[in-house]
Amino acid sequence: MPIWLRLRHETEEATASGIYGLIVGAAVLVASHAATAWRTTIVVVVTLTIYWLAERYARIVAERIHEGHRPTWHTVRHQLTSGWEMVTASVLPLLALGAARLAGASQEAAEIVSLTCTTGLLCVAGWWIGADGRLHPLERLLSTLTAGAFGAALILLKTQLH
Repeated sequence: MPIWLRLRHETEEATASGIYGLIVGAAVLVASHAATAWRTTIVVVVTLTIYWLAERYARIVAERIHEGHRPTWHTVRHQLTSGWEMVTASVLPLLALGAARLAGASQEAAEIVSLTCTTGLLCVAGWWIGADGRLHPLERLLSTLTAGAFGAALILLKTQLH
């Protein structure tokens, strides 16, 4: 399965990066005033890429501060080849945005479709937290609702701003 279709990744950090990327991507979509789906997509992808670069840079600098020496090439290479889930997690919501526009929806309606897709993905991530019997059904439901609340809050913000 392509990386951009998965919410659950090989490591805890990769999964967290994907969830964080969904939330940040949705927040950028809410705040964007781009007139077209194409421009909105560019704004979201560029912003997420900047966030990814900033996070990677911060990790490299933090190692320098805490270890007291320059990071090794291995560390730099690792940082620059990991964490991409922050960017790739928003592919499906951005495809939903484009598909809605192609189907004739207004820009605002297409953005709501994209945010709804993000909310659904966050709910799925919240549900998976309790996979393999780690949570009781009520705890799993609470986890799902909590994760989905981030997306719902962004939809509410979008509808109130515009």
